[in-house]
Amino acid sequence: MRSDTVNVVKLELARGLGRHLRAGHPWVFRKALEHVPKIPAGSVVDLTENGKFVARGYYDPHSAIAVRVLTRDSRDTVDAGFITRRVRQALSERTALIDLTDTDSYRLIHGEGDGLPGVVVDLYAGWAVMKLYSAGLTPYRPLLIEALKAGVPGLKGIIGRDEVGRDDVDEDEGRGSGKMLFGHEAPELIPIRERGATFLVDAWKGQKTGFFLDQRENRYLIRRLGKGRDVLNCFSFSGGFSVNAALGGANSVFSVDQDPDAIALARENFTRNGIAAEKHDFLAADVFKIIQSFKDEGRTFDLIILDPPAFAKSQRAVQAAIDGYASLNRQALAILRPGGLLATASCSARVSPDDFMGAVREAGFKAGVDLALVEERYQPPDHPVRLQFPEGKYLKFYVLQSV
Repeated sequence: MRSDTVNVVKLELARGLGRHLRAGHPWVFRKALEHVPKIPAGSVVDLTENGKFVARGYYDPHSAIAVRVLTRDSRDTVDAGFITRRVRQALSERTALIDLTDTDSYRLIHGEGDGLPGVVVDLYAGWAVMKLYSAGLTPYRPLLIEALKAGVPGLKGIIGRDEVGRDDVDEDEGRGSGKMLFGHEAPELIPIRERGATFLVDAWKGQKTGFFLDQRENRYLIRRLGKGRDVLNCFSFSGGFSVNAALGGANSVFSVDQDPDAIALARENFTRNGIAAEKHDFLAADVFKIIQSFKDEGRTFDLIILDPPAFAKSQRAVQAAIDGYASLNRQALAILRPGGLLATASCSARVSPDDFMGAVREAGFKAGVDLALVEERYQPPDHPVRLQFPEGKYLKFYVLQSV
């Protein structure tokens, strides 16, 4: 795939939208184009305003986001060299900015944050899991594979887990089965190291790319906060927070998730870390129902972790999502002991930090619990957010204490 002055397609922007792109935003919606061309997915296009170059990107005829911007430099040629440079730059930033002490897994490519919009690549102990979120990226798959092979030392293989055709920017819960694109066949469950803990990752069909790498530092925080506490981990998935709470010296850990397979994997992760799983509780159940049953029983906890899937999959769902967060946190506060900690998260990009905090504040008010914010975190450096792309700031993680 190349871009040059001979074959590049020029698309004129609607009046006034050039400034938006010059400022650095990487998306152009279909309605922002003066005309919609009939060209193949992945075609390199130049966006112009009054005939003057503004940005260069790739075209997706199937998405509301018609063009995703790759560069604002007209001298850039979108080819194998371009993709390889972006991959190597991302790798350089990861190794410089994140603490990889006793850790072998992180996000290598974070889409718009790394100048490769729609591309996500996670590294798990030498295996790369790649997701493409636009049909316009399909022609680039071979270039991305070659760039990863050339740029990532010790790469064992690449698994493809595409989510082509999705326009939502929330961290997805997609479960499409993967396929090997390069290298040695990855095991059914890949063992990884994270801050000295061991986890088994289902990179083939697990949620996201198999693990929630964006919560890495927050899991480590829970290891410290869990000491001596009775912990309830809601939406526990494969037990990342649960294992860390137990490793930190929690008295007990109760893990709840709707998915029986995730609960089984959580139990296995306890065993892998030398933790006696039989001393803790694991339950495949509806979180809302189990919280209500705990309330009815009068059972309470010192630390409750809420890390639900994205509540807002579209802009129309935002208010319902905010109401949902308020309801969930209110119910959790009803079983939190005085002086206890609530660790609550939202991965809905469309729900702003202010709106999420407002939902938690409302939850405290309705539950009759005074809360103090003791930790406020967002996504880690391997999930970078460009300031011109606020939609990329999706993860909110707050720790509050009942006072």
